[in-house]
Amino acid sequence: MQFAGLAAALWRVRRSGVPAAYDLGVTTLSAIAGSEPADATDPRLRRARWATIGSLAAGWLACMAMPYLAVFREQRPAWAVLGAVGTTAFGVALAGCLYATATPWLAARTRRRLLAAFGATCVASVPLVAPVGGTEWLTWAWFGGTTAGFSPMLTGRRHALAVAAAVLGCATVVALATGAAVWAFLVVTASLAVSVAALSGLQIWLWSLLLQARAGRDAQARLAVTEERLRFARDVHDLLGHRLAVIALKAELAARLAGTDPGRAADESAEVQRLAATALSEVREAVHGYRSIDLSDQLSAVNQVLRSSGIRCTATNSVDDLPAHIATAFALTLREAGTNILRHSRATWATVAIARDADQMTLTVSNDGADRSGPDRHSFGLRGVADRLAELGGSMNVEEVNDVFTLAATVPVDPPPTASAGPPDVS
Repeated sequence: MQFAGLAAALWRVRRSGVPAAYDLGVTTLSAIAGSEPADATDPRLRRARWATIGSLAAGWLACMAMPYLAVFREQRPAWAVLGAVGTTAFGVALAGCLYATATPWLAARTRRRLLAAFGATCVASVPLVAPVGGTEWLTWAWFGGTTAGFSPMLTGRRHALAVAAAVLGCATVVALATGAAVWAFLVVTASLAVSVAALSGLQIWLWSLLLQARAGRDAQARLAVTEERLRFARDVHDLLGHRLAVIALKAELAARLAGTDPGRAADESAEVQRLAATALSEVREAVHGYRSIDLSDQLSAVNQVLRSSGIRCTATNSVDDLPAHIATAFALTLREAGTNILRHSRATWATVAIARDADQMTLTVSNDGADRSGPDRHSFGLRGVADRLAELGGSMNVEEVNDVFTLAATVPVDPPPTASAGPPDVS
């Protein structure tokens, strides 16, 4: 009956699927990460993951050492062979499940198969390994303790108690069947289960917290970019909404007056043309960034967004008062640089420096964790910044050394005669 209870508990775990098996948060993070390995491009996360796997491997070795020693000391050849088969199958299946706990992008079907294989080897270990070592080694107690100890990580807390109860019941039956002391069997099983759950469970918990922090940082970066897009969309709506409504009304009025009052219709048409030209000028002003932007406010905003995303930001401004055209150009450049740090890097620090050199001023933005893939081919952010700087007689240079990306924007103090700090005249 107890063997059937253990099998039923593991079968419920098998049917429960992945969500119950990873209630420490790994399942949710797996959905965020998708099929792309989370540590494929981040060396820090890769090192943390392999440290977690190494810690789990150490626990696995500690749990498997005693059963293999009992198999090696078994005097009966037939039981030695059966014990070796059962112990190896159990160890391989357990290793696969432990690897899956530290691999959030593993396919759900693979997870279920690994968990089903481990459940099958747990049940098969009872007849294959229980008699090995006789009453001296208490061999199956180590299997039971290992199963109960790792169950919170493999099956979730909801099923861990059921698995633990089934394991203790099986341990009692195995002790009675082999003639071992029941209390000794239960003590070994329970103490090993508690030790494994405490030590290995802590590693998985820390790993899940790290993944959650990474997912939170990515979400903050996406939110910052989305908020900037919404702000720009609101600006364009505010600029065009009223103008287009008036243009539509006046165009309708001109159409009605065309047959009865041609002179007034011509005046209304001219007014429509003027309003359209004004709207076009305002849109170009918004799109190309000609509107005056406060550099201090932009610097404070970028600093706040980066810090909220876990990036240490240091700003150095050696010039207090900047000409309006330079302040606007630097503010727009800084905005684009901050967006790129969030979207195209895994930065832990960033620096912003504004300095004057002879007859020109330079804005320098640096950050670590540069993504070598860079922006996609449809991105026009830095290209647009370079164009705006060129209109002021300035230039932009980017450089990547190791994993440090540096953007330097240079603008002359006295703009060329062709440069304009305001919107172009399209009327």
